[in-house]
Amino acid sequence: MTVEVVLPIFEGPLDLLLHLIKLNKIDIYDIPIALITKQYLEYIELMKEVDLNIASDFLLMAATLIYIKSRMLLPKQEQFEEEDPRQELVEKLIEYQKFKEASQILKERYQVWSLAFPRKTSKEEEFILQELSIFDLLTAFKKLLETSEPEIYIPKEYIKIEDKIGQILDLLKIKKSIVFDELFKPSALKIEIIVTFLALLELLRLRVIKAYQERPFGKILINLEEENGNRDNL
Repeated sequence: MTVEVVLPIFEGPLDLLLHLIKLNKIDIYDIPIALITKQYLEYIELMKEVDLNIASDFLLMAATLIYIKSRMLLPKQEQFEEEDPRQELVEKLIEYQKFKEASQILKERYQVWSLAFPRKTSKEEEFILQELSIFDLLTAFKKLLETSEPEIYIPKEYIKIEDKIGQILDLLKIKKSIVFDELFKPSALKIEIIVTFLALLELLRLRVIKAYQERPFGKILINLEEENGNRDNL
């Protein structure tokens, strides 16, 4: 069965670029455009592979990166007759990063007040955990695919998303919290990894589970949502 996943947590192309800049520990003012373009296109292909709904903004950014890359390949005397081809993109990224940081500060203030006047379902440890973006999940997923077993033909009907959803929920009933890698068998085939990942995204979309990191690019933790810790939403 083919499932197109559309997530409310899905973010835009600037979020992906900032994610890649942080992942590679790159100076935002001196972006190695060839590397970032290559990785950006890899993530686009990855999103296509798992049937994520890719907005036109992502494809437009891909075209922009390829154009900047082509400008950077010009002979140096021609390359910088005008401003650095990356300049406009850098300015957009810096402005967007400031917006994101301001948004995060407001969110943290809200969490502080939530702890001061907690609801019954609030948990103190949730404040110190960082909620994930879709690109954090895709990065972990990409690493799994790179180490998966060689692909063989398996009918899509053989591995169902519904079954994987049930397996994830059953595992979360036994354990309070699980690590992302625990969802995948060490010798899993590529098709099984993809279906399991789609099941995880569907549970996130339905807000049945939450995904966190203890620190940026650290291990990913999966918890059941307290208020939705059942299958009624499925």
